[in-house]
Amino acid sequence: MAPLRRAALAKAFAAAAALPLASCATLGYYAQAVRGEAALLAARRPIDRMLADPAVDAGLKARLRLAQDARAFASAALGLPRNRSFTRYADLGRPYAVWNLFAAPEFSLEPLRHCFPFAGCVAYRGYFDRAGAEAEARRLGARGFDTWIGGVTAYSTLGWFADPILNTMLGEDDDALAATIFHELAHQELYVKDDDEFNESFAGFVEREGLCQWRAARGLPPPDQAAARRAEQFEALIAATRERLRALYASTLPPTEMRSRKHDEIERLRADYRRLRDGAWGGRGDYDGWIAGEINNAALVPFALYRRWLGSFAALYKMRHDDWAAFHAAARELARLDPAARRRALERLAAAE
Repeated sequence: MAPLRRAALAKAFAAAAALPLASCATLGYYAQAVRGEAALLAARRPIDRMLADPAVDAGLKARLRLAQDARAFASAALGLPRNRSFTRYADLGRPYAVWNLFAAPEFSLEPLRHCFPFAGCVAYRGYFDRAGAEAEARRLGARGFDTWIGGVTAYSTLGWFADPILNTMLGEDDDALAATIFHELAHQELYVKDDDEFNESFAGFVEREGLCQWRAARGLPPPDQAAARRAEQFEALIAATRERLRALYASTLPPTEMRSRKHDEIERLRADYRRLRDGAWGGRGDYDGWIAGEINNAALVPFALYRRWLGSFAALYKMRHDDWAAFHAAARELARLDPAARRRALERLAAAE
């Protein structure tokens, strides 16, 4: 084992050791996290060596070259960290890097939060195998929580490790691959403990604007605006559903009636989506899979996390004259504010967009 790998693994074990010994479930969760990260680190191979290796598949080489171009662009053009992240490759032999488990009470949209020594408190737990996520979902379900599991193709260790390009990322199209690199490097650029909405919205804006500039630099037109409009319209349906559910949960209805009305609101969301799809979208079923799955409070949580302050960061970028260095500096100023002041500042930016 190389010295670098030993040092990285030492950090992982130190992180687990710093946690309170609350329960066997807690210990089991962190044990799988350490094992999963260790296996990922052990699977890494330098991309430059792979590109020079005649035994490596030509199709894989082409995808890795694209990833390296996007990675170089991220630092040179978007002001993102210039480090060893995404300069190595790991094949995990599975479709997702991790499976994130979200949970929320039956009559609340506030997620169950989990706290970690370095990342702070977040609205999900990540599992390196789906079976572990499902087992925890069953345990939480027995306690009355709504749960939802989503597979993700990449995640950031916030600079603790040199995150590699994963096989799970290469199944995406060129835009999605580049966008994922921009998003995860943005988390390394700026991350605020205990503020999911800030972190994901910041990274989401960097991803979105970075992709536009990446395509322009390659002589390509802007990303598909029709798809972007469909995404905005779908998210508007989700937001409207969340607001109706929020009002319902604030009422004093008895649980049986509240449960029935919750079911009705979810069915209304499905019906509204089908009308939009079959009407304005001309049958384009971008979100058919999600709509057909289980929809509950936990399934609605990620939409609030990833989109809440996108407009605020877009306004901040314009105010800094589309200058990435100035934008990152201004975002860091927001990050230094206390939570209430930061939220007020983001609200003002959203109003100015």
